[in-house]
Amino acid sequence: MKEEFEDQRLVASGIKREESAAENALRPKSLSEFIGQERVRQQIDVLLTAARRRKSPSDHILLSGPPGLGKTTLALILATEMETPIRITSGPAITHAGDLASILASLMEGEILFVDEIHRLPRPAEELLYLAMEDFRVDVVVGKGPGATAIPLQLPHFTLVGATTRAGLLPSPLRDRFGFTAHLDFYTEGEIAQVIVRSAALLALSIHSSAIGEIASRSRGTPRIANRLLRRVRDYAQVRGADHLTHDDARAALEMYEVDELGLDRLDRAVLLALVERFNGGPVGLSTLAIAVGEETETVESVAEPFLVRNGFMARTPRGRVATSQGWRHVGFEPPTSTYTQNPTIFDSPASDA
Repeated sequence: MKEEFEDQRLVASGIKREESAAENALRPKSLSEFIGQERVRQQIDVLLTAARRRKSPSDHILLSGPPGLGKTTLALILATEMETPIRITSGPAITHAGDLASILASLMEGEILFVDEIHRLPRPAEELLYLAMEDFRVDVVVGKGPGATAIPLQLPHFTLVGATTRAGLLPSPLRDRFGFTAHLDFYTEGEIAQVIVRSAALLALSIHSSAIGEIASRSRGTPRIANRLLRRVRDYAQVRGADHLTHDDARAALEMYEVDELGLDRLDRAVLLALVERFNGGPVGLSTLAIAVGEETETVESVAEPFLVRNGFMARTPRGRVATSQGWRHVGFEPPTSTYTQNPTIFDSPASDA
């Protein structure tokens, strides 16, 4: 039994590495290759050009926005444009201030430190980061109790690039120390189509324009999702022996992978169906809803809920989550006449979890 579990773990790990390698291969390598986010690209271009002319590191940069829009890609592009190394870590990986101090002390002059999910840094590490970002030094505490002393350690000038999906969770002292903050928005369907065309070319795929439109319309305005769906459509076509991806291939593949015409996947539909069938449209608490669909509360809140709320399928109310009239109809039910389904926008305050 143990050997079987180990084999499954190794297979899953291999699949994850393969998916990660595929995503990295499709990443743009320069600002000129980066599609979408026009205003942010212009702002970063000015920032980097000025830094290069001064021959100094760029100001610290904060990238915020929903997952999959290119924050990590932009951080890697920054290093390429500045011709400097980049060190990559994440907030959850830093468990105490000593971890961050070790990373900062090993940086080279001009190097970029990229911290993904920076809003999840522990508080002691945040406080250490304040001084490092502003004065390029950290105070290393030696000893304990009354005899403890702080030894200042000078750091090389570096650029901190932070990425967050929840900028509101960053404390003001940390947020204010970034010289430039960029917010990435969801892509238009046309921009997603450009991303798919570029990715198809890199994957040496022949694809019909109608298939591109079909994938783009189900990608939630997110390049990461678009690239993932493109690879699944490619797999489906290759198994069928097709050399050219058609509209029928795209539609059949996406239906098989349970991605509907508006981009809802299995979890999204499960949440909507639970709301409608088990709780008569709500209101229902988040934890109760998560139990009903067999998922963790955080998964429902961070993965399914943002898309459903943004597209008007579900609303957050003071009493809990409710299905809107659009949500009822999307899963094949006629909504009852109620205040929630008729005018859900008036209930947009944070929902309780009762």
